[in-house]
Amino acid sequence: MAEFIHHLLFGIYPYIALAVLAVGSVIRYDREPYSWRAGSSQLLRRKQLIVGSVLFHLGVLMIFAGHVVGLLTPIAVFDALGISHGAKQLLAIVAGGFAGVLGIVGATLLIHRRFFDPRVRAASSFADNMIIVLLWAQLALGLATIPLSMQHLDGHEMVKFMNWAQGIFTFRSGAADQIADVALVFKLHLFMGLTILLLFPFTRLVHMLSAPVRYVWRPGYQVVRSRKLAR
Repeated sequence: MAEFIHHLLFGIYPYIALAVLAVGSVIRYDREPYSWRAGSSQLLRRKQLIVGSVLFHLGVLMIFAGHVVGLLTPIAVFDALGISHGAKQLLAIVAGGFAGVLGIVGATLLIHRRFFDPRVRAASSFADNMIIVLLWAQLALGLATIPLSMQHLDGHEMVKFMNWAQGIFTFRSGAADQIADVALVFKLHLFMGLTILLLFPFTRLVHMLSAPVRYVWRPGYQVVRSRKLAR
């Protein structure tokens, strides 16, 4: 039974989460384009939002980039560059730990603002509250993996996650077997990450997929009239 649940969570669930992420995001953008935004509440409490948002976004972007490069880059590439598994593991611990602290401090400020400021709380939806709490929990789980990672500085444990992630994205059978014997906190971290991907299209996180690239080729410049000219 335990083996079945493991394969369900780490062999099948990843494809469900990624499919919902892709299809759900397209459908939402097509059907509800005006909901494709972060829904800023900056006017209600600006200073704490700016500090928390900057720390949170900086930390999360660093973590996201590190996970994408670290998990999906073929091991042969690191070997060709002369980067040992141990060196990569140590870099992941240091850089990931620094980014995780930034992210969780920022998330804590945002949660405090969202739950303890009456005006912000009144303007927040259930999805807004849920996703920031889940992100905080995910950051906490990520930081909780560091002490265990310190016990595997040879990088052997890290290779298991690389093989799992690359196995999922290349549709190789038996990907879940790669992480069958890792610690529970790692599995919780992976499951939480997959769940966040599953919920992604239904929350404000969709704004991560948007970038103001149209400003690069838009015709002409925006004309802003001064108050003197307006008179």
